[in-house]
Amino acid sequence: MNKLAAAVAALSVVTAPAAFADENAGWYVGGGIGQFNAQIDDFTEIDDTVDRWDEDDTAYKLFAGYRLNKVLAFELDYINLGEPAGAVVPGVNLDSSVDGFAPYVVGTLPLGNFFEVYARLGYFFYDATLGVENELDNRVEFDEESEDVVYGAGVGANIGEKLNIRFEYEKFDLEGLDDTDSLWLTAAWRF
Repeated sequence: MNKLAAAVAALSVVTAPAAFADENAGWYVGGGIGQFNAQIDDFTEIDDTVDRWDEDDTAYKLFAGYRLNKVLAFELDYINLGEPAGAVVPGVNLDSSVDGFAPYVVGTLPLGNFFEVYARLGYFFYDATLGVENELDNRVEFDEESEDVVYGAGVGANIGEKLNIRFEYEKFDLEGLDDTDSLWLTAAWRF
């Protein structure tokens, strides 16, 4: 009986990886373009005359990931959120720039062979600059390195066996900005 148990155990060790292998597993790379929205709602620490700053700019991301199967993937993104800028009061402009890296866990729910919905949860390690400039070109900058949670959800479409197109919404919790989010259109090539 011990020989039989040892043979079954050895056979299961050899065949287990094949049993769990998934044809959807593999590497992918991609990029996307989007719109980053940034707001500061509470200026009470700076000046009571300023109510709100709400600006947006074009953003982009590059990413690579590995799909364990059709429902779970791990991804690393480089994200550049552009440089939203605008006046907070006449003659005084505020601008921000944020970029960094974010590892993610991505969960996907396939809806047939072509469409999918997904959610992502990550942690954004970023460099942020917040600048204030007046009409006399006097400028003050605040630079900070920080990290915060980022999460999002979206819908995707598979075109052929390799190309995946996605539309997604992402929410950031960035230091110094009250409300930040982005909309993305991305494309990924699956190997």
